[in-house]
Amino acid sequence: MYGLKTESSFDSAHFLTDYHGKCENLHGHRWRVVAYIRQANLGAQGTEKDMVIDFGKFKRALRALTEELDHTFLVEEGSLRPQTIACLADEGFSLTMLPFRTTAENLARYFYHRLAEQNLPVSQVDVYETPLNCATYYGE
Repeated sequence: MYGLKTESSFDSAHFLTDYHGKCENLHGHRWRVVAYIRQANLGAQGTEKDMVIDFGKFKRALRALTEELDHTFLVEEGSLRPQTIACLADEGFSLTMLPFRTTAENLARYFYHRLAEQNLPVSQVDVYETPLNCATYYGE
């Protein structure tokens, strides 16, 4: 079995709905995303001969996804009043509406599925909320 690993990071703000502690308040993170690819065989011909995949392709895919969330306010759909969303948008804030609670666990699953949609043989995604704490999603 062969594997590749790449990582990227982004800065964003979020808060956790229905949470009783510090994280219920708006705060930010330097999120670190580490993605792993796993494959039984190496490429047999062409540019990717004797490779799992081209590292450049893998790196670009992950970096494009983290760039989408960089310097945005990650908001769980339905967690803020429509008028609050409108006011933030009117002030020029960059908002990313997500259909899930913005935990590290859910972000790991989000990145996993976004990479898998690109036909990458992703096996695991780690999302670090702090330098010492991460959540991992392995897929089904």
